[in-house]
Amino acid sequence: MFELTTDLAQPIAAYSHGMKQKPALISAFIHEPEFMVLDEPFVGLDPKASRVVKDLMREKCNEGGAVFFSTHVLEVAEKLCDKVAIIKSGKLVAHGDMDKVCGDSSLEAVFFELEEGGK
Repeated sequence: MFELTTDLAQPIAAYSHGMKQKPALISAFIHEPEFMVLDEPFVGLDPKASRVVKDLMREKCNEGGAVFFSTHVLEVAEKLCDKVAIIKSGKLVAHGDMDKVCGDSSLEAVFFELEEGGK
């Protein structure tokens, strides 16, 4: 899935950041956990690997599991997530179903509204 077979002879230390992400993600998914916590799982990945991760995450959720992940790319969260939480200065400032948190706005608009409102 992650097309690592041609690079298996190289030590992981020689991999790029995105290539290092792949074995880490493989190790997270391989034992099929019901709940996963991922920190910025798409950073450094090429578009194809990003798609694989998105598909695996959606599959996990469709099977009744859950994936909790952090991201600074709000469009990704808006497209992938059923539920969202926004944390500001270590405090939970919004959470719930994506459609209820966002309403008719984008997640980015909600984020900046919360950011501006708390200054």
